[in-house]
Amino acid sequence: MFRFPTVPALRRCVDRWTLTPRTLDTIAAFSAFGLMGLDVPGLARADNSLTGVTASLVLAAGAATLMLRRRLPWISFGVALGLMAWLHELTMIQFTLYALGRYRGRRAAVAATLLYVAVAYALFQTPGWSLRHGDSLSGFLSLVVPIGVLASGVGVAAYRQDLVRALEVQRREAAARQAVQEERISVGRDVHDLVGRELTVLAVRAEVLAVRARGEAHQQDFEELADTARRAHLMLNETIVRRADRDAATPGLDGLTGLAEESERMGSPVDLVIAPGAKALSPLRQAAVHRVVQECLTNAAKHAPGLPVAVTITVDGRHLRTEVRNPLPKTPPDRAPVSTGTGLFSMEERVTSMGGTLHARREGDTYAVTALLPTGLPH
Repeated sequence: MFRFPTVPALRRCVDRWTLTPRTLDTIAAFSAFGLMGLDVPGLARADNSLTGVTASLVLAAGAATLMLRRRLPWISFGVALGLMAWLHELTMIQFTLYALGRYRGRRAAVAATLLYVAVAYALFQTPGWSLRHGDSLSGFLSLVVPIGVLASGVGVAAYRQDLVRALEVQRREAAARQAVQEERISVGRDVHDLVGRELTVLAVRAEVLAVRARGEAHQQDFEELADTARRAHLMLNETIVRRADRDAATPGLDGLTGLAEESERMGSPVDLVIAPGAKALSPLRQAAVHRVVQECLTNAAKHAPGLPVAVTITVDGRHLRTEVRNPLPKTPPDRAPVSTGTGLFSMEERVTSMGGTLHARREGDTYAVTALLPTGLPH
């Protein structure tokens, strides 16, 4: 069965290849220091109180505040304003305005940009500040203002993109939880139908025995047994809410032949092998196997259409083993299959609710799903 990665699998892949926030902050700090380091010779010449070493130390200390850009970006912004006023350094401002837009949103970015422009304009009006660098008002409008607007704008855009990604993750997680909940409801319905039927048979059988034992010492015992079975059935009804339009109970192993025929009609031939001992297991375990095979065949038809599927069900010691294998297509389908990506969650919920395990993996050019369920038989 071929499938798209589910939410946990995607998270593991992303976490494996994505740098941590602390690492990204460190890279940002070193990048800012590296860019500002290009101005060290000019700073040392322009300000006699600084040498190349002391100027580097000052810039390094300022860049180090970018390590706080996620939690306390205003501190970095204040330091950047200080460096701009003292050393006429604009590099830090770009990093901090981006950080404010990225981690605090549009309002903070707009406020910081306006404050930056106001402080920069006030500094331009300071005697000697602009003349020292040969800047003019046109230079202020063409360089200083665009730097702030562009940096904060990029940060806000990244902030919105982060929100979109977070919403997408929440949507996928909600879909996964919904799939698990629906599977639990399905398991509950199967329990109700299968166990309820046995309780009904027990009650009827006890009533018959009570009639046959009329006048004998065991008559009351049979009547109490019938009452207990009826009360258990009633509690089962109250615990598992039954809807008028609910689905029928999940079929057992006998229904797999129909699934195989349906899959073949869709173009994917199925090699179905069922060990004779598997049919002797409880209906609930057979229903779990049916659910796993059904989902595997559906996904194989979506993602590997036209390729054969091998379904093997055996009793391996204390476990009922279900294995579904299909080759992966050499070229992806022309159209992306319609899939919610929650099928694995449903299968896992069904199998784990019975005390089993499920593993889905790629083995070379083949995709395999293996479900192990305890047989429930005495050892």
